[in-house]
Amino acid sequence: MKTLPELETALIADGYRLTPDEARHLLHTAETDALCRTADRVRLHFMGNRMDTCSIMNARSGRCSEDCKWCAQSVHHRTKIDVYPLTDTAEALRHAQDNHDKGVGRFSLVTSGRAMTDREIGQCAAIYRAIAERMPGFQNGHLCASMGLLTRKQLQTLKEAGVGHYHCNIETAPSYFPQLCTTHTFDEKRRTLRWAREAGMRICSGGIIGMGETAEQRIEMAFALREIGADSIPINVLNPIPGTPLEKTPPLSDDEILRTFALFRLIHPQAHIRFAGGRTLLRREVQERALRGGVNAAIVGDLLTTIGSGVAEDREMFRQCGFAE
Repeated sequence: MKTLPELETALIADGYRLTPDEARHLLHTAETDALCRTADRVRLHFMGNRMDTCSIMNARSGRCSEDCKWCAQSVHHRTKIDVYPLTDTAEALRHAQDNHDKGVGRFSLVTSGRAMTDREIGQCAAIYRAIAERMPGFQNGHLCASMGLLTRKQLQTLKEAGVGHYHCNIETAPSYFPQLCTTHTFDEKRRTLRWAREAGMRICSGGIIGMGETAEQRIEMAFALREIGADSIPINVLNPIPGTPLEKTPPLSDDEILRTFALFRLIHPQAHIRFAGGRTLLRREVQERALRGGVNAAIVGDLLTTIGSGVAEDREMFRQCGFAE
């Protein structure tokens, strides 16, 4: 079994790909700080010091038919969230313009629900065209979408409207997914992502850690994402929302979180490893250690059903950790 320095040399010099056995070995043997330092050097070699930022708009909230145990928007859970239909163009433009003016790199509409009708996709396509026309920073593939299990035709419509990335989290390891959701399958997610790539979009897919999975299952998730070919990997830390089945789930330790980010970087040397939901639950010191341990991307601003962090505050933290935008 290669040592951590040997793996770093192989990854950088030869384009070597970490094996599942090697990742599990590092999980149980590597010291956290050494693992983070190695991940940081691998990140710098392959991805440079650019911080990739994106923002999301909750464009349709609540009344989701799916029974995902982590989600506040499911009709199966009793949570106190705002419920509203699909946004209109004016409201979406307002959100997009605010983020564009703050220098955020990408913008995404995110909708609750299993999927969208063709009519709703047409409405969203019109919104995307209006955003691209008015905001040059969101042109050339910098618009994203997260709209559930769409059809080939719907994904092609979004691509033609200027969407460059399609997001659909696999959420967890294939072996653990059935314990968290019964109304759709891991394979349906994988199929949607395959169709999005066939339509010409890049893939944004990650998951949530801290939902009761084992550390080995986090490694399993990372390799499932490598098989899918994820270009951007948002890693959420569970925010246990009252009214969901996971509301009393014990939090992960700082070390578990940091080791997850670092190992995802070593498994995905050339992907964007992205801070996502739950980040504000972490102490500033832990966030900075993650930024020096493989992370090179972040969702900034407010999230779907929780408050995020300020864009200016985030940009200052990124700068202090050696990143540029």
